[in-house]
Amino acid sequence: MANLAQAGSPAYGAKAERSLWRRLRTRRASRVIAFYAMISPWLIGFILLGIVPLVVGFMTSFTNYDGINVDSVKWVGGRNYSRIFQDSEALYSFRRTLLWSALNVPLWLIASFSLALILNQGIRARGFFRTLFYLPSIIPAVGAVWAWRLLLDPNNGVVNAVISVFRPGTAILWTTDYALPSLTMISVWQGVGVGMVIFLAGLQGIPRELEEAAHLDGASTLGVFRHVTIPLMTPVIFFQLVLAIIGSLQQFALPMLLAGGRIGSVPPRAAYFFVVHVMRQIFTFARFGYGLALMWVLFVIIVMLTLVIFRSSRYWVYYEVDVAGEKR
Repeated sequence: MANLAQAGSPAYGAKAERSLWRRLRTRRASRVIAFYAMISPWLIGFILLGIVPLVVGFMTSFTNYDGINVDSVKWVGGRNYSRIFQDSEALYSFRRTLLWSALNVPLWLIASFSLALILNQGIRARGFFRTLFYLPSIIPAVGAVWAWRLLLDPNNGVVNAVISVFRPGTAILWTTDYALPSLTMISVWQGVGVGMVIFLAGLQGIPRELEEAAHLDGASTLGVFRHVTIPLMTPVIFFQLVLAIIGSLQQFALPMLLAGGRIGSVPPRAAYFFVVHVMRQIFTFARFGYGLALMWVLFVIIVMLTLVIFRSSRYWVYYEVDVAGEKR
């Protein structure tokens, strides 16, 4: 009876409550410690390999660092950034990059989406054709570009040989006189498989009931595509568009491989892109500070374009449920 009376006393209840909170705090602390212990390898790597290089690179863009002589580094302020707008080669390369993006991105999106639409139908050997169109995406860029260089060779290339059947003596310099169209063709050919797979995933996520209901209401196949398929695919198109623009503005490997891929080689003038100009400034002319300033300007431009696309998405991207949980 004394124990029961003690258990029912206010002092005992307060002591039990403090003991419970102590156990909860201990358990919560152990979970927090376990959580940070699990993510610490990634977090340390992200800080050392991500944040620190970004900060160092940003600070270096305000200096005259040449990549070798640390003792002679001087703070030049915003001189590297103001120099960009006086560098005719930088402005030219940026214009060529914009032209390349305006040519490459729409063609890639249209080709990928068209293939996905075709291969989403109940055609024979559908799996074989999906694999066939995806294969170029797993070929390394070096092998793909060199194979196309052989095909487009002015003397012994297959393309000129086919054209010579109708126009004897044809020796078109595809990789120099038509560098931008050739580069676009190679890029679309190699990347269409990845885009096709992502579009296929989006198409297969469209409920069949919506298409059947539209047909029952008298909509034609074109009407279903316009009013059902396209609206429900806009989130996937939006995702692909953002990634394609970022990748096009950062293009470097393909034009360098088209030029031969050797150290010091310069791509054809028509394929002289912005990142190519940056790499030449850094590794050919040892202007590390100026090259990093160019890269930060490109980073700001990409962020601004991405924000514009995100802001505009509210007018053309359809979601069944918006952020607030309301139907749109």
